[in-house]
Amino acid sequence: MWPFKKSKLLDENILTQIYHKSRVKRYLQFIIGLFLVAVSFNLFLSPNNLVAGGVSGVAIITRHFFGLDPSIFVFISSVILLIISYFLLGKEKTAGSVLGTLLFPLFIKLTSNIDVYLDIDNTQLLLSAIFGGVVQGFGAGLIFKAGFTTGGTDIINQIISKYAKVSIGASMLLSDGLIVLSGVFVFGPTKLLYAMIVLYIITVMTDKVILGISDSKAFYIITDEEDKVKEFILKYLNHGVTIFNAKGGYTKEHQNVLMCVVPTKEYFKLKEGIHEIDPEAFFVVTDSYEVFGGE
Repeated sequence: MWPFKKSKLLDENILTQIYHKSRVKRYLQFIIGLFLVAVSFNLFLSPNNLVAGGVSGVAIITRHFFGLDPSIFVFISSVILLIISYFLLGKEKTAGSVLGTLLFPLFIKLTSNIDVYLDIDNTQLLLSAIFGGVVQGFGAGLIFKAGFTTGGTDIINQIISKYAKVSIGASMLLSDGLIVLSGVFVFGPTKLLYAMIVLYIITVMTDKVILGISDSKAFYIITDEEDKVKEFILKYLNHGVTIFNAKGGYTKEHQNVLMCVVPTKEYFKLKEGIHEIDPEAFFVVTDSYEVFGGE
């Protein structure tokens, strides 16, 4: 049982309303994402035997040994994992993986001959690794942003996280790490290095698609020259300022924290302005991916 009761201020169906509000957009993102991930697999990863984790990575290994069609292996494996998920993770968490489990192998099959239409020179492994990572990362980002998964090792990661009491990130490192390392014994250490490049690019691209590219910076400032810094931001940079009441954890003294968001191009102006006004000022700068409202 949760230690708190659900708030009566919120509609209990708020999540359902959110999902229904952007249903068409979400499904469109999901379909495009699946297509891009499948294209990356068939155009860049599979022809070069780049095992970059996931069930699709295992499919490359099984094709090498047994000649099994990757789409068939992905489908069978994902369905088995889906059934296991139903019993170990429950109905709600399994529901988000059903569509991806059924459609991802279909997209792999439909795009299996894409190299006939797009003639890519696969002798350049570095280019294949870079573009494979970019395309798959962009597709995966669209899928996750739409609230779906492709099933497969995503299910394994959730199971490991739940029963081993570790984070999703740690479970991904374990499951995908073992799959990538297994590729060393089949395709050699050189392919492992390229696969690691693919994994890194996929991670970066996925985050960029989900969060967006930060075009603003958020400043949190503690200074003895509060009025001067505030005037500098309001008058000379023409940006708003929010003041928080804070208390020092060690000194127990009450201080104000100035918070403002500025475009990245004005980051230097504000940073140097703060230093000029109060060289002893303490401030933290973070990426601000989305800014809504305000004047």
